[in-house]
Amino acid sequence: MEQKLKALPLMKSDARAFTRFFFSGATECELDKQGRVNLPGNLREYAKLDKDCVVLGVSNRVEIWSKGIWESYFNQSEEAFNDIAEKLVDFNFDL
Repeated sequence: MEQKLKALPLMKSDARAFTRFFFSGATECELDKQGRVNLPGNLREYAKLDKDCVVLGVSNRVEIWSKGIWESYFNQSEEAFNDIAEKLVDFNFDL
C-alpha cells in the first residue's frame, strides 16, 4: 500500500491530500518485554479504545477495534454480507 501511495502523482492536489491524511496517523510502536504493543494516546482516542478491544487478523494486516464498536459494525455487516459479496463480482472477484 505504501508503495502504491508513493507512486501517486505529486502534481495532483487530491493525491497529495489523500497521502497526507493517510500517513498522518502512522506511528511506530514497539513491543514491551512481554510482547505487548503500547499504542499512543492519540491512536487510542481516535479508535475509541478503552478497556475491551478486539484484535483482528485481516489478510496481511492487523486491526484493533473497540469491542463495542466492532460488535456494532459486525452485526450491521453480517446483515449486508450477501449484498457485499454480490458487489465483488463488479471487481471480477470470484468467490
